[in-house]
Amino acid sequence: QVQLVESGGGLVQAGGSLRLSCAASGRTFSTYAMGWFRQAPGKEREFVAHIRWNTGSTVYADSVKDRFTISRDNAKNTVYLQMNSLKPEDTAVYYCAARYSSGVVYRSGDYDYWGQGTQVTVSS
Repeated sequence: QVQLVESGGGLVQAGGSLRLSCAASGRTFSTYAMGWFRQAPGKEREFVAHIRWNTGSTVYADSVKDRFTISRDNAKNTVYLQMNSLKPEDTAVYYCAARYSSGVVYRSGDYDYWGQGTQVTVSS
């Protein structure tokens, strides 16, 4: 079992920044990759960013490319999402997720464990 706990969400004005954290505990030694997803009210959950745990290679959704940065700290079993130049359309509940095998990075069904989510609200 793996437990994922997100933190760092909040209210920010458009153009501002936030950094989300996701701390993993439990069976973390064989993590293949971590991802961030988000879900706005009335919308489906969508992919945001992905990082391979061992190599650090990253993938981003087009909507956040050049604004968001995903990173990880292996020693702390923590993944981060630095969000800059935030827009009102970035408002959503943000979830981190972990998976233990290869798959389609943007497909939520390929992830094995999920956090409880953290709210990000961007005001205009």
